[in-house]
Formats: sequence, C-alpha cells, structure tokens
Amino acid sequence: MSKPIVAIVGRPNVGKSTLFNALAGEKISIVEATPGVTRDRIYADVEWLGRHFTMVDTGGIEPESSDVILSQMREQAQIAIDTADVILFMTDVRQGLVDADSKVADMLRRSGKPVLLAVNKVDDKKFEMDVYEFYNLGMGEPLPIAAAGKLGMGELLDRVVGSFPEDSGEEEDSEIPHVAIIGKPNVGKSSIINRILGQDRVIVSDIAGTTRDAVDTQVNWNGQEYIFIDTAGLRRKSKVRESLERYSVIRAVTAVERADVVLVVIDAEEGVTEQDAKIAGIAHENGKGVIIAVNKWDAVEKNDKTVYRYTDQIRQVLSFMPYAKLIFISAKTGQRISRMFETIDAVIQNHALRVQTGVLNEILTEAVALQQPPSDKGKRLKIFYMTQVSVKPPTFVLFVNSRKLMHFSYVRYLENRIRDAFGFEGTPLRFIIRERKGAGA
Repeated sequence: MSKPIVAIVGRPNVGKSTLFNALAGEKISIVEATPGVTRDRIYADVEWLGRHFTMVDTGGIEPESSDVILSQMREQAQIAIDTADVILFMTDVRQGLVDADSKVADMLRRSGKPVLLAVNKVDDKKFEMDVYEFYNLGMGEPLPIAAAGKLGMGELLDRVVGSFPEDSGEEEDSEIPHVAIIGKPNVGKSSIINRILGQDRVIVSDIAGTTRDAVDTQVNWNGQEYIFIDTAGLRRKSKVRESLERYSVIRAVTAVERADVVLVVIDAEEGVTEQDAKIAGIAHENGKGVIIAVNKWDAVEKNDKTVYRYTDQIRQVLSFMPYAKLIFISAKTGQRISRMFETIDAVIQNHALRVQTGVLNEILTEAVALQQPPSDKGKRLKIFYMTQVSVKPPTFVLFVNSRKLMHFSYVRYLENRIRDAFGFEGTPLRFIIRERKGAGA
C-alpha cells in the first residue's frame, strides 16, 4: 500500500521548511534565515480528513546557479518532483514575484504533475492584494497562506488531498512477495538483481545514482515468484559528499511502503555508516521485515575474526533494530545468494506469524513470574492479559491497570521473552498498552 507523495518546492528561503514543520506537527526541518539550509529532502507522514500521504521537504531551487551545492539541491528537488503525485509550489509575497519563480514554474509545468501554488507570509491584510501578482505565473489560483502562523492550512490541505490520483493508496492485488532493495548508491543494489536474473536486466554502472526510478523486476527462484523493487541511490560528487549523502530517502520510502520485506544493502568495503542507519530506519519505522545484506564480501580481506568484527559494528550502528537478519553476500560472485532467498522466505513467514492468545498468555504468566512488573509509590503494574491483534508487523495489545506504570524497559523484556519462544527473526514487534477500567483493574 503506497501513500501519495506531496513535494514542497520553490526558491530558497520562501518558507518551505516552516510549512513542512507546521503540517508535520513537529519541528523536523531546520528552519533558518540563510538560504539553502535545507539540503535534505526530509519526509513525514501527514493525515488530513482521513487521507494519508507522505510529504517531502526539498532544498530550494536556484534555476541558474552554478554553485555546486545549489545545483545538487536543484537536482535532488527534481527527483522529488519526478516521484511526487502532487507538487506544492511555494512563493513569498514579501519578496514579490521574481524571475526565478517563473523559471521554477516552467520546470514544474514540464513535470506534467498537478501543481498547487501557495503564496506564503500573507499574515497581514496589507499583503492580500499583492497575491494577485502571482496569477502571472500561469499556475492557477494562488492560495494565500502564512506557514509560521498556520494561516490558510485547512484550505491548502483540502486542495492537496483533492488533487490526489483516484487510485492512490489502494492496495495491490498481487500475492507475490515484494522485496525492496534500498541503500546508499553504488552499494550494488542493481548488481544483486542482475546476479539473480543472470543477465543485465537493470543498468549497472560505477557512477552512483544510475538507477533514477524504482524498477519492479519479477523473479522466479526455485519455483517461487518474487517482485524485487530496485530504488534510486544517491547521486554524489566527491567534493560535497558530506551533505549530498543525505538525499536518498524519498525513493526508499515509496519502495518500502510497497514491500513485504526490505533488503538493506551495505558496502562491505566502506562499512556501515550513519546514512545506512537513516535508510534502514525507514524500514524499521514502517514495520517491515528487514534483512541487512553486506555486499561485496568477496572484496574484503578476512581472518577468523572478520565476521564478528563486522557484525558487532553493524549491530552497534543499527542498535534500534536488533531483530534484523544479517547476511554477507557478493553480487559479483553469487556468494550466499541462495541463502539470501532462504532468509527472505523466513522473514516473510515471521512477519505474518500469528500466535494464539492462550499460548501467548502462558508466556506472559511465566515472564511475570520470573521478573516482577515495575511499581511506583507503592502501586504495582498489573498485566491482565495479552493478545495479538494484527500481523505485518506482529502487533500485540497488553491490558494493564495503569499505562504510566508500564516502563519501556519492561515492554522490551516481554518482547525478548516472546522472541525467545517464537523467534520472529527479521521482523519488528509492535506493542499497544491499554488500561482496563472497572472491577479488578
């Protein structure tokens, strides 16, 4: 199930990040008066009138800048535009209509996507008449807003959700398992698919960022059908590597939402990085089954401690997902590709595993007997029972006498007991804590 994507674009310093934070409900983007501060495309899930969508903040577009950073920001904004279902074009009433706005408008017209024109910083009546100037962009009716004061947000969101494609958010009918391959550029995502297919179905190049669009490839392996979703990596230039490595999230988001299991590919020669953690976090936040595939393992000089050293490093950087399965592969030589499929099958099965309530509560009773629930000021937590309410990911509800007494460390303890009993390797577990009112509570 893939949510519609809304990209906020415009020149630097017109208030894109301020609007993004206002709609996301929290301060996610850096808001600063210096143009070009938002070099990341940052995303957030937004809900309005029952419609859910993914919103993407972009770096400002400078249409004719030769500055390396600004030109890369322009390129990454273009990727967001290409991926979006709806584009929110922001301008600034106080700066007025400038030539760069017209150039951005031309860029957006070429996309063929629905474009909504928002004129920001209209927080005083004296600016209201100036809004009409923006009709000259030929982008339809300009919508006056004030992102900092959250003025005009309701009408803006009405227009956004009204522009979604009719089939957006519908579930795919296919029962074939979907495997998303995500990771930084040049880690070998396309090479893995080509090794599986035995042919160069996907263009492979040493230039990072060759894969510009998510590509679905149907694969038959030992009689089982799979759909692999290859995603765009990050286009990187060596001189601006530190900032541009942050641009790889949006395609990963769209691929992960459609997937049953996610293959997070890490370059064995480079080792695990902070950017790998950000990309893996997308799968974790979406509750997907996760396999960490360390590629190019053939290129690493090894001794009897190499695997343990890599494993420790990866577990440390990706400490938020200790459940993820770890496998060392080589797309070049085909090393452990067969085992990769065995792991994919196991994770898909665990992701959809359901435990009977009676068996679950036997584990709960034993866990509580081994370690007493926490207490505070003489009042002890009581857990009445637990039940599994859904799968993909497996989700459990714990009925307790007080939510305040349920410390996260005790939830983690119960999770570990459940994993000891049933495995659930490769899949996150979700826990919902509910208070049970009435007699005996």
